Amino acid sequence: MLTHFIVTWLVTAVSLLILSKLPLGIEIDDFGTALVSALVLGLLNAFVRPVLAFFTFPITVLTLGLFTFVLNAIIFWLAAALVDGFRLRGGWLAALIGPIALGLLNGLLLALIR
Repeated sequence: MLTHFIVTWLVTAVSLLILSKLPLGIEIDDFGTALVSALVLGLLNAFVRPVLAFFTFPITVLTLGLFTFVLNAIIFWLAAALVDGFRLRGGWLAALIGPIALGLLNGLLLALIR
């Protein structure tokens, strides 16, 4: 259980570093910042996202689930606002594309190591 958490944390940090090298508007200073950013993203997804999802449930139903992309962008933007060295230069577009790219890259990397 703990090893799964640590592996996912490290893969997320590596994914964030890879994404910072692509022209998506995501900037991360170094691997230490990527580790902190991955941890903050995980904590925000565990504690803040469920509260936001609860309060925005009617909007999510009305948009047939598409509002979850906005929730993901809010969490990603909030993580960038909380961590020094993690910046979004593309505004909301970077916050909207970032979690999608992060999820795809995380899934690919985790599939490769298992």
